[in-house]
Amino acid sequence: MGIKVAKFGGSSVAGPEQFQKVKAIIDADPERRVVISSAAGKRSGDDHKLTDLLYLVHAHLTYGVSCEEILHTIERRLYELRDSLGLQYEIEKDLDRLRSRLSRDLSVDELVSRGEYFTSRLLAEYLGFAFVDAADVIFFGLDGQVDREKTDAAIASALARHGKILIPGFYGRLPTGRIKVMSRGGSDITGALAAAAVGAEVYENWTDVSGILMADPRIVPDPNPIPHITFAELRELAFMGASVLHEDSIQPVKEKGIPLNIRNTNHPQDPGTMIVESIRDEERGERFITGIAGRKNFTIIKVLKRNMNQSATLRHALEILDRYHAPVEHITLGLDSFSLVASSAALGDGLYDVIADIRKNCRPDDVQIQDGIALVASVGRQMASRPGISGRLFAALGAAGVNIRTIAQDADELSITVGVQNEQFETAIRVLYEGFTG
Repeated sequence: MGIKVAKFGGSSVAGPEQFQKVKAIIDADPERRVVISSAAGKRSGDDHKLTDLLYLVHAHLTYGVSCEEILHTIERRLYELRDSLGLQYEIEKDLDRLRSRLSRDLSVDELVSRGEYFTSRLLAEYLGFAFVDAADVIFFGLDGQVDREKTDAAIASALARHGKILIPGFYGRLPTGRIKVMSRGGSDITGALAAAAVGAEVYENWTDVSGILMADPRIVPDPNPIPHITFAELRELAFMGASVLHEDSIQPVKEKGIPLNIRNTNHPQDPGTMIVESIRDEERGERFITGIAGRKNFTIIKVLKRNMNQSATLRHALEILDRYHAPVEHITLGLDSFSLVASSAALGDGLYDVIADIRKNCRPDDVQIQDGIALVASVGRQMASRPGISGRLFAALGAAGVNIRTIAQDADELSITVGVQNEQFETAIRVLYEGFTG
């Protein structure tokens, strides 16, 4: 029998009803033997995440303000969760112990990690799984990076001992014994580490959406989910601003060739999005654009110089932008010119210093600036094998009156990126979605 690792996000464990949905998902498949839990999330729009409340406790302590009201809110929520589900966990003892340490040796990392700890203790009892503290199986080195060898061995050993285990996400232990929390998407990272450690058949990431969407739903009404996507395509979409998984939460499973399945706790019948290393021909389907994403507020710096030594001039220009900490997103080359695209925010007030340095060091005939530029990327693994895609894309944008200011295609031919004016950003995304996803 294979092993499936199931990670549940904060919205999936926000309240008693969500716990019941999680149990139904776990009970439906005996291969789901490793569970990772986030801290309880928001139950409604005006609610608070447990982690946010704990950060608020720390802020109150830092400024010497009473945090009693916040602590009571946290306690009431945990008691309600336990009592409504008929659980036996004597959470009062752990809460009292937490209170006794608030003004002494409790670090902010350990304090905020208690959201995952308490939620996971409750969920483990409710599911009938062995609770395994992340501090006992997720190990960091002195450099703050996860000690993969030690972590893999500890998680595999815990599963072998107990058969079914539940691990809190988001934190682990330093060599000093202190608790350390992870960066954003921490529970996703814990889930990926667990999946890699046990050689999972699949890593299921359960959240409140039915997979990764082909476009931003704030721009395109009810966009289709992406059924299959490669890790490379996902990286392209993330680079262009799509709200997808953090890179660190993908790498452990990518290394082991373990598929990652994004699922919806509220609609478990939906297949979600399957993220894999490669996709067989029979799974490709007719759709050649996988997803569309983009970002606003870029600046194009165009350098013109007749009969330039292009490589030397370009190198000097790139070195100048690097000195001003303005990473170049795209480069387009012409016979006597090149254009560099950089974030307007990164350039900031240094833009005119950059231009002055380019004039001084590169001695161009002219330097032209276009600001208020948005980048829109069409990402798809099949675009390279389909002739005429670029032409259709440009024609569709032209017919909609969208003026293209710059064009770039990545070396792997996974994406075609166009630069348009900020005010035409949403129009460009809608045009591409409507014209290329049918």
